[in-house]
Amino acid sequence: MCHLLELKKNLNPQLQDLPPPKEHLILLLQPVTTSTKSSSLSQPPPSAAAAGAKRRVKPTLPAMVFSALDDVINNFIDPPIRSSVDPRYILSNNFAPVDELPPTECEVIEGSLPSCLDGAYIRNGPNPQYLPRGPYHLFDGDGMLHSIRISQGKAILCSRYVKTYKYTTERDAGASLLPNVFSGFNGLVASAARGALSAARILSGQFNPANGIGLANTSLAMFGDKLYALGESDLPYAVRLTSNGDIETLGRHDFDGKLFFSMTAHPKIDFQTGETFAFRYGPVPPFLTYFRFDSNGNKQPDVPIFSMMQPSFLHDFAISKKYAIFADIQIGMNPTEMIFRGGSPVGSDPAKVSKIGVIPRYATDESEMRWFDVPGFNIIHAINAWDEDDAIVILAPNILSVEHTMERMELVHALVEKVRIDLKTGIVTRNPISARNLDFGVINPAYVGEKNRFIYAAIGDPMPKISGVVKLDVSKGGARSARWLVGAEEDDGYVVSYVHDEIAGESKFLVMDAKSPNLDIVAAVKLPRRVPYGFHGLFVRESDLKKL
Repeated sequence: MCHLLELKKNLNPQLQDLPPPKEHLILLLQPVTTSTKSSSLSQPPPSAAAAGAKRRVKPTLPAMVFSALDDVINNFIDPPIRSSVDPRYILSNNFAPVDELPPTECEVIEGSLPSCLDGAYIRNGPNPQYLPRGPYHLFDGDGMLHSIRISQGKAILCSRYVKTYKYTTERDAGASLLPNVFSGFNGLVASAARGALSAARILSGQFNPANGIGLANTSLAMFGDKLYALGESDLPYAVRLTSNGDIETLGRHDFDGKLFFSMTAHPKIDFQTGETFAFRYGPVPPFLTYFRFDSNGNKQPDVPIFSMMQPSFLHDFAISKKYAIFADIQIGMNPTEMIFRGGSPVGSDPAKVSKIGVIPRYATDESEMRWFDVPGFNIIHAINAWDEDDAIVILAPNILSVEHTMERMELVHALVEKVRIDLKTGIVTRNPISARNLDFGVINPAYVGEKNRFIYAAIGDPMPKISGVVKLDVSKGGARSARWLVGAEEDDGYVVSYVHDEIAGESKFLVMDAKSPNLDIVAAVKLPRRVPYGFHGLFVRESDLKKL
């Protein structure tokens, strides 16, 4: 019995294509935890050797001038004077980047890896190729995939950059070329200076933004028999694992020219229908565009949502069997903060009333889109949603201190809530599920869009560090620690994650029994080198890896 919990949803026992009853659900814990408290591909697949090779070209005179101007901006116009954007602070300890690691065998130091764990756990996260010379935000690092391939009780670790256009262009140039999105535009003068420098680099041919500016550093998703590294500022990048456990980037994927600009890093996959639901958002109308992929991974037409009246930070969403659900939160584009206070262009608006938007998930236009006021409801991640008579229920961590989300994450507290929207009366009711600081909640993937009982969530202590995992029983209407829970088929599986001991300086891969009252450790694997803290992960079964 073997399930993987990925902090999404688990396999529905009613589905016909499920593995045999003795297979397990593997819960992929998305953040790294700490142990101390058919389509066109824009670039050919590189060989493993070429993946790490440096093909630097001799700098031209314009390139040297641009580099000097970059130094002036970073040292005099907009130096990293605040700790929240100082790379020396942000990239300390286990947030510091690491080099690529070729496939390397690991040692199982506790228990044994279950025989059903046949596949690979892959975790994405930021890992800057070059140490930043100016302001830096945790979200701005180049994407690196850390994969642990498991077969016959043995494990092999591999770490490789996602070979995005940005990564390869800067690798060959031997220096950073594009400004950081979350930290490079603090204040009008800094924004104007970096914008002008970027324009000069484009005109000189140093890089072409039409080829993408994204980092592919946030998450992974597999649909249409393809595996993608995702970041919401760009198109997906197709990747694959080789038979020896290495990671290759296949290229930027535009779904036969049908996907424009970008896509969310959190698509939702309906395990019953095989469909994938997604969206993109941006600073110009339509601020939200909804779309889906059929079970073969073919993109369907866009549904622009013009009823969203201003740009919002839409990182995640939820689906039920009938609807797609979006949260228009108090975080969005904030030019006033940037111009007059020298802040980031992305910030909070305390005067804004948060809303939840509901649209039929097979809508072809926005005519049936409905918005409901939910004051103070600010979510970055959604856990699940389902239909209930003439209502919709949403589970999500609500950020209580939204003003600190982008720059002071250690002050953020997220309260998991159950929100019910009566679609007939418009009445919205809210109930807390847990008062602890929790985020990155996942469920059995087969329950995406269906009523679920169990949530596995990461404990922020404080964010962005994670000190542990809790298991919540939603059916009880309140928080329950793991010891209160009784096993059920929904949680018949494993929670898996990388963890790091900051005192010993060692990283491990843990497999925990998702059904056990205390999330008992089934196996611990010592990693040959540390894995930095990161974002979201995915477990891919061996049968799916062979399709790539």
